[in-house]
Amino acid sequence: MKIATIQMVSATSVQANLASARALLEQAAEAGAELAVLPEYFCLLGQRDTDKLAIQEVYGAGPIQQFLADAARTLGLWVVGGTLPISCDLAPAGSPAAAPATRVFNSSLVFSAHGECVQRYDKIHLFRFDNGRERYDESKVLQRGTRPATFELPARDGHDWKIGLSVCYDLRFPELYRHYATTGADLLLVPSAFTHTTGMAHWELLLRARAIENLAYVAAPAQGGLHENGRRTWGHSMLVDPWGQILSERAEGPGVDVVELDLARLREVRLQLPALEHRIL
Repeated sequence: MKIATIQMVSATSVQANLASARALLEQAAEAGAELAVLPEYFCLLGQRDTDKLAIQEVYGAGPIQQFLADAARTLGLWVVGGTLPISCDLAPAGSPAAAPATRVFNSSLVFSAHGECVQRYDKIHLFRFDNGRERYDESKVLQRGTRPATFELPARDGHDWKIGLSVCYDLRFPELYRHYATTGADLLLVPSAFTHTTGMAHWELLLRARAIENLAYVAAPAQGGLHENGRRTWGHSMLVDPWGQILSERAEGPGVDVVELDLARLREVRLQLPALEHRIL
């Protein structure tokens, strides 16, 4: 199966970001990709975290979701919309129905080549970091998800690839990926917007570890560069094989990398080192 990891440097304009994403998706389709994965926050990296609230969409309707559906259908490829803000109802009982939402889910949506949304994953683990110079706390605007999510993609190689969904900070929690491995996942997706500081220290190490310990491919499209809002993301979008070898990597800047996942290689590694069968705990 051919998969495209798409790296972006998203700005503060949704329309500009969607135009950039469309051009990159077209490149992926032209290169023969069957699955294209956009990075976290592909649609917006605003001036403030609360900017997400202004563009939130009800699940199943909205211009960003329509964009993803149209792109998947017209280009004839499966598309994973890295993340976009999906509304959640957190209003306490008895509060005014029109009270403005203060949090949203950071959701990854999967669209089939027919333009149908076939799966949704809400980011479970919310990033918080403070080194005295940089401060982030996603829980101020985001509501965490509660459930892992997988989908199956019938590829041209005749195999139904089972794919596990995750987002960015989830990467630091191996139990999520071990859950996917025990359900038979062949490929793990990690659309991300790692900070430059944490990415430089841990990004490659964590991605390769998740691939090796779960004997699965890992695809991690990222935000990569200096953004309009002044934030700098690490980039280094990667595709890692089940042996921990890096098959593609893009340092910074927007672009598309297309790699063919080798089912025979996946089976070979799992046969040679059947570590998942040796689990005790």
